[in-house]
Formats: sequence, C-alpha cells, structure tokens
Amino acid sequence: MKISNEQLKLSADTIRCLCSDMIDKANSGHPGAPLGMADLAVSLWLKFLNTAPNDVKWPGRDRLVFSGGHASALVYSLFHLAGVSGLTMDELKDFRQFGARCAGHPERGLLGGVEVTTGPLGQGIAMGAGLQLAAKKAGTGSKTWVFCGDGDMQEGISHEACSWAGAMKLDGLILVYDSNGISIEGSTSLTMNDDTKKRFESYGWKVFTCDGHDFDAIDRVYRRALKVTDAPVLIVATTHIGFGAPTKHDSADSHGAPLGAEETKGLKTALGFDPEKSFYVPEEVYALFAARTKAMNSLAKRWRKRNPEIKCETREPDYMKLVGALPKYEAGKSVATRSACGDVLNAVSNIVPELIGGSADLGPSNKTYLKGFVDIGPGAFEGRNIRYGIRELAMTAIANGITAFGGFRGYGATFFVFSDYCRPAIRLASLMKLPSMFIFSHDSFYVGEDGPTHEPVEHLAALRMIPGIVSFRPADATETAYALVEMLLNTKGPTCLMTTRQNVPVLEGVRHEGVAKGAYVIYENGPQGIDTVMFIATGSEVAIAIEAAKRLAGEGKSVRVVSMPSMELFLSQKCVYRESVVPELMKKRVIVEAGSRFGWDRFRIDHKTTRFVTMDHFGASAPYKVLAEKFGFTADNVYNTAKTIA
Repeated sequence: MKISNEQLKLSADTIRCLCSDMIDKANSGHPGAPLGMADLAVSLWLKFLNTAPNDVKWPGRDRLVFSGGHASALVYSLFHLAGVSGLTMDELKDFRQFGARCAGHPERGLLGGVEVTTGPLGQGIAMGAGLQLAAKKAGTGSKTWVFCGDGDMQEGISHEACSWAGAMKLDGLILVYDSNGISIEGSTSLTMNDDTKKRFESYGWKVFTCDGHDFDAIDRVYRRALKVTDAPVLIVATTHIGFGAPTKHDSADSHGAPLGAEETKGLKTALGFDPEKSFYVPEEVYALFAARTKAMNSLAKRWRKRNPEIKCETREPDYMKLVGALPKYEAGKSVATRSACGDVLNAVSNIVPELIGGSADLGPSNKTYLKGFVDIGPGAFEGRNIRYGIRELAMTAIANGITAFGGFRGYGATFFVFSDYCRPAIRLASLMKLPSMFIFSHDSFYVGEDGPTHEPVEHLAALRMIPGIVSFRPADATETAYALVEMLLNTKGPTCLMTTRQNVPVLEGVRHEGVAKGAYVIYENGPQGIDTVMFIATGSEVAIAIEAAKRLAGEGKSVRVVSMPSMELFLSQKCVYRESVVPELMKKRVIVEAGSRFGWDRFRIDHKTTRFVTMDHFGASAPYKVLAEKFGFTADNVYNTAKTIA
C-alpha cells in the first residue's frame, strides 16, 4: 500500500488534534511529546510496524514501547485509528478518568496492545532490550521499537541497559529518540551536555539521524535501521515539542499541561482543521489505518499458520516433575540457603526450559548460574545464562521485558542490600502482574566483615510493602527448595527469594504445604493454649527460635515455633488457616527476624506480652558470629527474651 507524504501529514495532524482534545477535556496530560512525535509515529505505524490490531497477542508482531509513557495520548490515538482492542472515540474522551482504559500512562493488562507499563523514564528502554532478547530466542524474526525522549536518555537506567544491549550486539532493538531539547524546567542544555550520538556509538550501536518532521527522511532512516543485523540501532530524530501550537511550539510549557481551548483552536487552525470541531477524524485517515490493519491482520494469520510451534505463552510448570526433581537435604546438616538455591535451580532447569536469567556480576555468590547451558553473548542468543554486568536496575527491567514477551520467565540476582537499585523495576513488575523472579543472597547482617553498607536492615520491610509482591525468606535448604517451586508455579505476579550467605542447619518438620501457605508450625510441644509461648521467625532465625523454644520446653513450658517464610502469602490465607497457625489466644509471642521490626506489629496482640528480637539499627563490620552475639541473634538471647513473658 503506497502512502503519500500528504496522507501521512493528514494522519499526523489528526493525531495532534485528537491528543490536544483528549488532554484539554481531561484537563490533565502531556501534549508536547504527542505533538512532536506524531510524524514519527504515523510513519512507523502505517509503513513499517508489523502489528495486528485484531490479534494483539500474535507472537510474530513487532513490539512497540513508549518509554516516555507520558505521551500516552499518542498511544491511544494510534490505537483508536487502527482499531486496536476496539478502542472507541468515547474511550478517548474518557482519557485519565477513573476506570478508563486510557489511563494517564499506558498500563499493560488494562488495554490490549500495550506491551509494558511505562511512565518512570528509562524503564521502557530497558524492558525493550528484554523484549528483543526474548524475540531473538523465540525465533519470531520480530523487532522491538522503542520511542524515547530526552528524559529517558538522562535517566541512569538507559546508560545501563544500552551499554548492555550494545555489548550483546542485540540487533532488532531500535530506539527512536525524540530529541527536542526541552524538559520540564526548560532547555536540556541546562543539565545535558553529552553527545548522544557518540555515546551510543561507544556502546556499539549503529546511530542514524533525521529530521523528525521530514517524512522522506523518516522513511529513509527507518529503512536503514531495518537493514542492520549486527547491532542495536538508535535513531536521533530532531523534533519540536508542541509542534504546531501557536505560542507553545518549542516551549517547556507544552510538556505537562493542557494547551487550553484557545491554544488548541490555534493549533487546529494552523494545521488546517476546523477549530470548532473536537475529536474529529477525517474519513480518509480512518481508511488509511483500516487498510493497514487489514494487511497486518492477514499477515498475522499467515504467520501463525507457518509457525504453529511458536506460542509465546507463559505456562505453569508441571508440579509433580518439579517436586520430583528437588534435591533432598538431611536434617542436621549445615547448608547456606544460597547454595541450596543454586542446587534447586539447576535441578529444575530442564523441567522449566523457559527460565532465563542471571546475575549482576555476582553469579558465584548468588549461585544462580545454570550449569550445562551456554551464555547469551554478543550476537549469540541461544543460551540461558545472562551476564548482566554491574547493572542492577537494568537487569531487573530487562528481566521484566523477557517475561513480558511471553513464553519465558526472566530472573535476576544480586545481593539483597542492592535490591534498592532494583526496586523501581520490581514495582513495575508488580503493577504489570509479571511473573518475573528475583533472587537476593546475603540477606542480613550475617554478611559480616563487609560491614553496614552491605548488610540489609530495612529491605525486607520495604519489599513487603510493594502491593502484589510475594517474597520468601526460607529457614533452611528444604524451605528454599519448596519456595522456588512456589515461585515457579506463580504466574500471576513477581516473586522474590532472600537467601543466606552463611550455612544454616537443615531443620526437621519442614512442610511444603506450610511454605506454600506462607507460614506453618514447625515445632511445638504438649498441650497448646493461653500459656503457650509462641515464637514467630523467618530465615536463619528459625533455627535459633527452635533452640530457644526447646530450652523452655525442657523447663515444662508449652511452646510453639512458627516458621513464616512468606508474610504476604500467610496474610492472604483464609482466616481459619491463619488462626490455626497463629491463634489469637496465644498472646505470649517472641518475633525474631534479622531485619527491621516495621510490619511485624500486626502480629502483636498485647503490648505487655509480645517481644521483638529485630534489627532496628545498621550493622557493623566483624565476623558474623561476633555480630550475632552483639546484636542478640543467639538462642541464649531469644530464650532470655522469652523468659520475660513465660
């Protein structure tokens, strides 16, 4: 289908007017980027992008990511014109309203066709890298196009992700950089003096430039980008923010506030549209998009017939095979849970071939390397181990992109204290309900000599606060194995595993069902009732809680020890189960965790009869056994604490 520049211009200007109307009606939004990027967007959609509006899950589609999610009005205008997910004009008019599919920033799962949730700048670039890596592995032959802007380029995650993608020679990843030289505070020259072209060339990217409003130049540069086979591509497109707005053209004022009625009328007049008409689309524009949609829908049907084996669907692994493959650990032995994690990952790696990931340069420490499988490397994507380098945030977002593609489970690993660097992408994974997996070793002050900079204190509480996260801090090697099974079975959202650096004893009484429900009774003696002293612990502290409880039991006291590897899972159980494990009548409680007390007060019934052995200060540099003694994480201290209420 041949499309003239005049038709492209009419389509782009239609989108400019639609976007302005949407934002004005909502009295909220970001018109500058949609107005500036409209020419680039319609050229891509109508001439180059392989996407099927009637089949938004077509595995062979190109993935289109708007890393600058604030340009959402542009996304929704394109989707409406093309008929993606049946997006109606009335829905455009409902932009940014409660319950609307046209949310303030594009949200995966809310509107079919949105590949990933974007908004926090730079993350779309990193997720785009993950999407394209997955495309290479799946053999779909598809591309990943990422629209990004000056803000994306300034965010540190773009440096991390693009350095990695260049090192991997990740061809098929194409960034379209809307370079308008304006940010919220004014000219980017106030804060940005680097040469983006040279920067990306140093990463190993192919870099092309064009005028982002010249349709012939855009056509040429897109064609050049599609021919590159040995590197990712950056297209630096020089544009004007707020293009066409009478007084806000090239102005920071157009970035994050509606143009307003008079400015929008001036825009429409300048573009040759009737200033009194709102939400108007010429029939010729609808026809252009309809023709492209018809062609792409036919392409998708043909592709599916030729490639029936490529599904790109996230599946739940076979439970019995997973459990049957788990290593067995003898009670009384001493095993670091990070080592158990490595054992389990390798034991199930053939059962879960979609598991792909790696570590932020900490594979030997995290124990997350899949033995027997080759590395993904420059131009070679058949492996399953990813060397992310020291790029925690990019790693986490790339893993999300891998998972979002479908058919793969992306994972990343680092020290738990560096989860601070991962948190923004973990939060997005939860928003998207992506079953990405994150593994954090060195989970407490037991890191020891490295000192407080490497000893997580507040991190467990911070992680648990993210809605939708399921985290596990297993007590021993067996709980670790069961936790990993549950992580692999969870296809509804992200999961995190925290493992120990130090060896911990393999315990008796560990139950898979208990781990699956987040908490269970691992030890108790005699009749249980109102005088029972109940210990609630996680991770490495379960062993010392059991030891302390046994000493009390030897004195004739009724005790119970609850292992709680996943607070979130336990709190999600039905009341009858929660009450069976942590009965309200058992008011004498000792809560033990080598982390902040924050969040644990929900398990306190009585101020007078609940005690905490928690970590509410930073750690120190010393051998971990010395620190355990100094900080009170010993069976003696837990026992003595319990004696104050026993």
